[in-house]
Amino acid sequence: MPQAWTVKDREGNVLPWLTSASRLELERKIVPTHYDAFRLQVSSSYREIFARDLAKVLAYKDWQVVCVRRRAAPRRPTTKANLKLTLN
Repeated sequence: MPQAWTVKDREGNVLPWLTSASRLELERKIVPTHYDAFRLQVSSSYREIFARDLAKVLAYKDWQVVCVRRRAAPRRPTTKANLKLTLN
């Protein structure tokens, strides 16, 4: 099952408008200042600054970043039409 990252508010409600496939992508959405994704990967000092800004926003809004599992799309039943094989 694929996973997604989202935010829970102080009452435990998930904020559906804040959802992302990766944690870093979601955290970059939360922080009001633009942080470069590449620099976050390669620079520890840049990550520290980002982490401090993120912690301030999460504490101020009383939010928590959480991982949720998404349901897989329902599978279609296999039929003869799906199994048709064409050879040249």
